[in-house]
Amino acid sequence: MTIDISQFYQVFFDEAEELLAEMERLLLGVDIAAPDSEDLNAIFRTAHSVKGGASTFGITDMSEVTHVLESLLDRIRKGEMALTSQHVDAFLAAKDTLKMQLGGHRSGAYVDQDSVANVRMMLHDLSEGLVPAASIVAPSFLHAEPKAQTGEGARRYKIELPDTPQRDVNALVDELGLMGRVSVTPLEGGRSALIITTHESLDDIVAICSFVLDPDDLKIFEAPPLTPEQRAIEAAERARIEAEQGYGFFDPADDAPGLVAEPSDDERGYGFFQPIEQIRALAGIDAPAMKAEAVPDIVEAVEKKAGKKDEKGAESSSIRVSVEKVDQLINLIGELVITQAMIEQRSSGLDPMLHERLLASVGQLTRNTRELQEAVMSIRMMPMDFVFSRFPRMVRDLAGKLGKKVDFITHGAATELDKGLIERIVDPLTHLVRNSIDHGIEMPAARAAAGKSEAGRLFLSAGHQGGNIVIEVADDGAGLNRERILAKAAQNGLAVSESMPDSEVWQLIFAPGFSTADVVTDVSGRGVGMDVVKRNITSMGGSVDIRSARGFGTTISISLPLTLAILDGMTVRCGEEIYILPLGYVVESLQPRREDVRDIAGRGQVLKVRGEYLPLIALHDVFGIASRAIDPVDGIVVILESEGKRAALLIDDLVGQQHVVVKNLEANYRKVAGISGATILGDGGVSLILDVAALVRSSRQLADEALAS
Repeated sequence: MTIDISQFYQVFFDEAEELLAEMERLLLGVDIAAPDSEDLNAIFRTAHSVKGGASTFGITDMSEVTHVLESLLDRIRKGEMALTSQHVDAFLAAKDTLKMQLGGHRSGAYVDQDSVANVRMMLHDLSEGLVPAASIVAPSFLHAEPKAQTGEGARRYKIELPDTPQRDVNALVDELGLMGRVSVTPLEGGRSALIITTHESLDDIVAICSFVLDPDDLKIFEAPPLTPEQRAIEAAERARIEAEQGYGFFDPADDAPGLVAEPSDDERGYGFFQPIEQIRALAGIDAPAMKAEAVPDIVEAVEKKAGKKDEKGAESSSIRVSVEKVDQLINLIGELVITQAMIEQRSSGLDPMLHERLLASVGQLTRNTRELQEAVMSIRMMPMDFVFSRFPRMVRDLAGKLGKKVDFITHGAATELDKGLIERIVDPLTHLVRNSIDHGIEMPAARAAAGKSEAGRLFLSAGHQGGNIVIEVADDGAGLNRERILAKAAQNGLAVSESMPDSEVWQLIFAPGFSTADVVTDVSGRGVGMDVVKRNITSMGGSVDIRSARGFGTTISISLPLTLAILDGMTVRCGEEIYILPLGYVVESLQPRREDVRDIAGRGQVLKVRGEYLPLIALHDVFGIASRAIDPVDGIVVILESEGKRAALLIDDLVGQQHVVVKNLEANYRKVAGISGATILGDGGVSLILDVAALVRSSRQLADEALAS
């Protein structure tokens, strides 16, 4: 019976992506000066698991990269080579390459084959100890005797051959040796690659190869030229090879280091299964005599692993479920909530004495529905670590590029947020983190002169606050420059004054095209981004707040609802219509007095609430509907707050409070100004959910005019 393994590709793609993310996390956290052996083993296991999976599914390009990566990692974890920062940089580059290849196989994305070849050559050179510790510049494959000497200006090419008989490989080496120095290195699957250093053109090389092989079957990559230091190392290594290892072509059979110690893929389990020795040890089965000497070490490793497992408690099991199935389940729960609301509304008119048991059952159904809804919604919740884990690498690379030292600290990574919001919050946070590193944290010399540590600190935290999640990006840098912001705002034609409070000045940086940077770089300075950040946050029903102190740093707080699928709302009536106000925006409700209402030059009205003038938004005017409360004193006013601004909404009546399922109005109809969504009420009618942020934003000018007058 033949098994079609293509059905498991998606499982491999998902697992490989998780393994690569875990590899990056481990590499960024490893202590280069004194690496923990468990960390090195874990990094090795991730690479080996990716290699095993890629080999199983016939994805040879990934298995070839991971093979070279695995060999280098194996030497480091065995103590044959000391870990350096160059190794970590190379491993991160390999991880990026593998992710690029994974994307190519998964979605057909472009794969830069030159970059892949360069990474493979760099890893191989590091594995052979041929790259100077000072810098990783050009990889060098030294396995063959030079046929000719090459000087300055020579170019290096790597030619990957198809499955070729050894006599043809030897013939190519002899022919190409007349053009320069040639070396041979083995590839997986019994294939070979030739490395040639020559002054001849690539066309001449291909012409020679075409006598033996079809040029279309060749993979040719160009590598950077060797530095003088690498040439010196190469010469010394070549002399050693000639003296000790059969002139560079073949290693002596009795002297091949690592061949005996290197476990086979069968013993390692291809990255999917435990080695057979561990399985035997756990099952209490004696190993064969030829493996007897290895059993104590294996048992000790198993006991150590078991001890760690006991400390953590039982491992949690999980299954993979597609997002589509989760969304379908959430939609069904939403329909159930609506049905339950209908039953509750219909039963509310029954006599409680005659239908006591029925009403008790309805109450129980309401409680069970709420618990079921919360349980299902939690399936869609994801930890913020899904977002936070993306930033250590970015902070490391960007700080190095700018010549700054940055300690990146996270808190609250276990805080959960709806998957839909998680995906949309990544870009805004990325921009804020980049801004903090580029504009906020000073250069080491400037920090030292200010009495600070040379390394700046960048904090990324998340936590629950009421029904919202608050995400903060904070740094201990120079802080915002009030004078420069005001000057730039005035230059851009914005209405500003020296008496503006700091909170309003800081909000100016969210204006489109606003930037105080003197120089435009590829990091920032074009004034594009902060306005998009605020717009994206606002579209998710969130708000952005800034706190800054000159010389001490800046904190940017983002407040978001936990989910966009279901919300607690206040049902209000205006005319014959029922609307939903998201409860998170509601501050209070009151009935206004005549003397507190003030007209603004025929353009609208404001309401004085405890000494503060708030713009009065008449809901019937916004949507052009008939209302019984044309005069504010005849209706009810609900005080709303959004983005730190407040407004008063005039309605006819308060109906009650209700848990509502949000339906996308734009997807089902079209975008309507002042409306963020819709829901179905208990009586089966459709009710619109008000976009409070948009209503408050459009009304603030009236309050400003009232203060001015």
